[in-house]
Amino acid sequence: MATGSLQRIIVITGPTATGKSAVGVRLAKLIDGEIVSADSMQVYRHMDIGTAKPMGDEMCGVPHHLIDIIPPWEDYSVARYVEDASECVDDIFRRGKQPILVGGSGLYIDSLLAGRKFLVRGDPEQRRKLEDEFDKIGGDAMLVKLRSVDEISAAKLHSNDKKRIVRALEAFLTTGKPLSLHDLETVSLPRRYESIKFALTYSDRAELYNSIDRRVDTMITKGLIHEVRTLFDIGVSRCNTSMQAIGYKEISDVLISDPDISDAADILTAAEKIKMESRRYAKRQLTWLRRDNEIIWITWSGTPDHECGAQRLMEILYETK
Repeated sequence: MATGSLQRIIVITGPTATGKSAVGVRLAKLIDGEIVSADSMQVYRHMDIGTAKPMGDEMCGVPHHLIDIIPPWEDYSVARYVEDASECVDDIFRRGKQPILVGGSGLYIDSLLAGRKFLVRGDPEQRRKLEDEFDKIGGDAMLVKLRSVDEISAAKLHSNDKKRIVRALEAFLTTGKPLSLHDLETVSLPRRYESIKFALTYSDRAELYNSIDRRVDTMITKGLIHEVRTLFDIGVSRCNTSMQAIGYKEISDVLISDPDISDAADILTAAEKIKMESRRYAKRQLTWLRRDNEIIWITWSGTPDHECGAQRLMEILYETK
């Protein structure tokens, strides 16, 4: 399935709890495809329940990539994802199969398709020195310093934005060129892959929220609390990136204050907070997706029919081949 000179990736995205994994597997069975995960948390091992990771029979024998690839105490970035996913996608194409990108991490998807280039991180010691300097002389003085080497980046930043000011100075010291120039060069790069993008959603926002609530209840029943406790037992810190994921963060808060979770009310409170944060996340995902005019929306009315959804996707694929 190629378009022009670039090979075409199929993307199945959408807000959380809309059936992306189920539709992706069924489509892969129909067109001899392989799944490449576009989920920023399914990369972590030992984090199965809270990430709604497809497991065992749910995969239906379809190869899945970029799931369970790193331990939960490691950080994972969009730059690393683009590198890993590009290798997976290119290998799938070489073997004559169709890569299907499935997940709700919009930044990961867009960065992969664009072939976005990322700056190599500088020396951590240099970064620490810049952070210490910011704390010592203040944001206004650091912004003046940045303006002397990267006027464009400085003009976009507030003096209180320590993280971005330090990053822009670090970029210049590491590469010898302004961060703004790197960003301009990145935007001007040709796209790495062509794509056809589908997004799943519900016609009624209440149905989406009900689906989210049911998923959270299922996670609690399946043992999310035990999963988070096990992560602590193997040395994962509350401060690790993996533990900032929705579900893990809320359960972590409860476990820290009550390691035995002896109060059922605490479990109920945590579950309700997970539902609330998941609904907020779904709204942010929809906002991100709706700015993309290339997306083809597949809208569920009532209970999703994953088989019919996959059939519909296949019909559209061959109409646009």
